[in-house]
Amino acid sequence: MENETDLLLRRILTDVLGLKQGQADGFAAETGLFGHLPELDSMAVAGLLTEMEDRLDIVIEDDDIDGEMLETYGSLLVFAQAKRAAP
Repeated sequence: MENETDLLLRRILTDVLGLKQGQADGFAAETGLFGHLPELDSMAVAGLLTEMEDRLDIVIEDDDIDGEMLETYGSLLVFAQAKRAAP
């Protein structure tokens, strides 16, 4: 499921942010997201979280969201994997 979450998250980022095909494939754990990707602004965050909920079949609570979660690809992936693993 971890690999599946990784692949889905890369697709979600590509679709929601309108990234070039393959751009997200090159993201490493330390790749900066919020504040580093011009496409990921405060307006895009809401769309990203909604799409993550829909495609990953998770629920993201308001208090789950913080700057650290969106800081790097790795932190967002860890968050998504933890949400999918939760009962």
